[in-house]
Amino acid sequence: MKNTEHPIKLFSKWFQEELNLSKTRIPTAVCFSTIGIDNFPNARFVSFKELVNSSFIVTGPLNSRKGTEIAINNHVALTFWWTETERQIRIQGIASKISDQLADKYFSNRNVNSQAVSTICEQGEDIDNLEKLQTEVLEKISEKDKITRPKNWGGFSIKPIRIEFMEFKTTRFHDRTFYEIKNGEWSAKKLQP
Repeated sequence: MKNTEHPIKLFSKWFQEELNLSKTRIPTAVCFSTIGIDNFPNARFVSFKELVNSSFIVTGPLNSRKGTEIAINNHVALTFWWTETERQIRIQGIASKISDQLADKYFSNRNVNSQAVSTICEQGEDIDNLEKLQTEVLEKISEKDKITRPKNWGGFSIKPIRIEFMEFKTTRFHDRTFYEIKNGEWSAKKLQP
């Protein structure tokens, strides 16, 4: 396929168009899928932060289930669904940890509640006493000191190797374009609806 737009530029264009129209509270939500240690896929919604050097950035605890799974198998997927523009973008790529400096930046941009939860809680772990944990979080929020990023909190940079763009049509004849890195260059082809 010739004369196609670069997939990262196309993503940025589509993302901005959705942000301009979106009425949702978290328009940056993306489904982040990893391969579980039991070989079953695991998917959860996270907040897409930004593109850095043509890679997609997401954040969270490094010792969470997703962090543990990425440490074992760093092949991941992102799936965006945008209601206003009726578009879907599927990305497969390789995840790597972001730098401490970048993690500090994203952590400092979080609200104090999110910072406190990230500092006190062990995401996804069993809990015996929810009220006690809630009290610890509230105490952390009420402290006057700035909350610093815990060492187990960071993020991942997902370097895409495949990106599929789909525009939904009422006729069900959806427009799909599939991009893939081949020999260091993006190639594109059309897919049937």
